[in-house]
Amino acid sequence: MCHCRGFSARGYPSPPSTLLLCLAVLTLFVSVSPVIGWRPWPHNKINGSDLLFGPSEKFEGSSEFVHLRYHMGPVLTANITVHTIWYGNWNKSQKKIIREFINSISAVNSKRPSVAGWWRTVQLYTDQTGANISRTVRLGEEKNDRFYSHGKSLTRLSIQSVIKSAVTAKTKPLPINPKSGLYLLLTSDDVLVQDFCGQVCGFHYFTFPSIVGYTLPYAWVGNSAKLCPGVCAYPFAVPEYIPGLKPLKSPNGDVGVDGMVSVIGHEIAELATNPLVNAWYAGQDPTAPVEIADLCEGIYGTGGGGSYTGQLLDDRGGATYNMNGIRRKFLVQWVWNHLVNYCRGPNALD
Repeated sequence: MCHCRGFSARGYPSPPSTLLLCLAVLTLFVSVSPVIGWRPWPHNKINGSDLLFGPSEKFEGSSEFVHLRYHMGPVLTANITVHTIWYGNWNKSQKKIIREFINSISAVNSKRPSVAGWWRTVQLYTDQTGANISRTVRLGEEKNDRFYSHGKSLTRLSIQSVIKSAVTAKTKPLPINPKSGLYLLLTSDDVLVQDFCGQVCGFHYFTFPSIVGYTLPYAWVGNSAKLCPGVCAYPFAVPEYIPGLKPLKSPNGDVGVDGMVSVIGHEIAELATNPLVNAWYAGQDPTAPVEIADLCEGIYGTGGGGSYTGQLLDDRGGATYNMNGIRRKFLVQWVWNHLVNYCRGPNALD
């Protein structure tokens, strides 16, 4: 028997839900189909020669086919706090890369093009009162789960159980913040997750009160270094089935984590604009929403589209990036600007 306690748009308890509603929401979550932008997914049977020699004309999305709309749900207008769960085996250097990326979202003195400049496109989105998404994104509390409390193979529902363990822990539990908190579950390179590598590199949703006790926006992102770097760490790794395609050098010397950074950016941008899956998205089906980062998957610079990342930057050591953080460089995909109906990023050349 399923018993749910729902939350209003502002995160406060609402009257008890019916069994029917609870089952409907559960079905929605389990059956949700990820939106797939361009990645070298194995099941797509990509023609390698098309990737290598196809046209690199300006792409960056098409206003003719995209109809991103606001569906009146809440967005994150209050200062955003990212609470991180490190699941599995993580070393200090890996954590530093991800922490600095998150801290760079609100940094004001980073060299251009900057991560903060990338976030300004996300800030353009508003709620029904006209309030913009918060400029401030900061690191919150962190929780280490180095002993794999729920095993090394996770389903979408067991991910919510990991979050429950983190917010209900007897020692140093993560704070409960339904209004402006985001919960970021990061799994190490030896953890299998449902649909990982075959369909998704990360996803976001919200926790069920019946499992966690609260409705909390969360995202999961996995380290693909050992499992599928050619898919989820692309373009810092390439799959063997695309002959002639060469990987780019990662800016922080960790292919798996540098690949994760872009996925983390993707999910945080979508959590801010569509935390309860009823705010900003394209398409008629909320079970498979096309969100602001889905529209720009694989686009990192001017001219990007298909397997072509767009025009990027190289540092003195030959590493490729498209934006600066506080002290590091990152390669992060662009997001959709609904005012101009185009994918945009801080390194755009026009």
